Amino acid sequence: MDLKSTGKTKEEIKEMYNKYFYETFQRFDFIAEKGEDDYVIDETGKRYLDFMAGIAVNSAGHCNKKVVEAIMEQCQQMMHASNYCYTIPMVMLAQRICDAIGMEKIYFQNSGAEANEVMIKLARKYGKDNFGPNRYHIVTAKNSFHGRTLATLAATGQPGTAIQRNYDPMIPGFSYAEFNNVQAFADACTDDTIAIMVEPVQGEGGVIPATKEFLQGLRKLCDERNMLLLFDEVQTGWGRTGSLMAYMGYGVKPDCVSMAKAMGGGMPIGAMCTSAKLALTFGPGAHGSTYAGNPVACAASYAQIGEIIDQKLPENADKIGAYFREKLLKLPCVKEVRGRGLMIGVEFNKDIATDVKYQSADEGLLITAVRPNVIRLVPPLNITEKECDEAFAILHKVVSKLV
Repeated sequence: MDLKSTGKTKEEIKEMYNKYFYETFQRFDFIAEKGEDDYVIDETGKRYLDFMAGIAVNSAGHCNKKVVEAIMEQCQQMMHASNYCYTIPMVMLAQRICDAIGMEKIYFQNSGAEANEVMIKLARKYGKDNFGPNRYHIVTAKNSFHGRTLATLAATGQPGTAIQRNYDPMIPGFSYAEFNNVQAFADACTDDTIAIMVEPVQGEGGVIPATKEFLQGLRKLCDERNMLLLFDEVQTGWGRTGSLMAYMGYGVKPDCVSMAKAMGGGMPIGAMCTSAKLALTFGPGAHGSTYAGNPVACAASYAQIGEIIDQKLPENADKIGAYFREKLLKLPCVKEVRGRGLMIGVEFNKDIATDVKYQSADEGLLITAVRPNVIRLVPPLNITEKECDEAFAILHKVVSKLV
């Protein structure tokens, strides 16, 4: 569906939006009509270099040919079946994911927040089943972000921000410790703590990578205290940081990992992976979902993950990410450039990130702002040096005008 087919003007569409929608996003001033590889195309035909990748989703490019073909073929066979049935896409995808990342069991969900939600539920049930009724406490990181449901909201370490404000009382059972500080996490744990839950790279927190020593230290701490190590890889998973899953690049294996975003190629899907032993915590009736494991979403994910692996996109993310981070250091007003692979944060000396975001869009580049002074760049993983140079030129022009 495009603007022309509606018979309406852009302004009429915007008026309809204002009339019917809850406003929780400050939107760009264009209609996204088409996605093509690394570009978004608006209602006038203007092309935008997409260094948001649909917020880290379109890692193999917009409308990847193999993903589109998989969706179309599956839609003609079956679009939905209940989870009382076996379906081929669900089973084939389960095998592809578990074999690729060294996990044994998978539980599909429909989004990243749901994947984190079920991971929290699993940890709590595991604690109570094995250690008693009070073993449900989970320690997460300050400035973390784990989702918008009430449980993932409580797990998010951003008290006092708009993310949590006026949703209190928060669900009990969570406390926060300083990221990249093993001792702070050890101090936050009690006899009732069952798990530690962290992002290998904090995304909404400002693109802060974990150190190898930190993740290894958490693994040791959890092993010593009979706790579970949970990794939220909703954004870092599937090649974003230079390895299939971020933990594979750190040499640290969690007990449980969540994923979403890039795994679907644009279709809504998430998942949680664990060991076979931990999966025994859930039996019939312990958790469920009507849409989880949807055949179309699973077919799309099977094709998307195939493209990520076959096209060696993690390797490209590692190589191009290093090139781009080095180039971004030449921007005016830069305090720090950080990240892993093609998950990059640029911190400025001034609170200009929001202005950079919207003025860059006017110039044909899509990015996000995650802090008043931090922009985040998460382009498709098939991006080239040439496209990075184009993005840099736009950013340099915009930042130079602002400062």
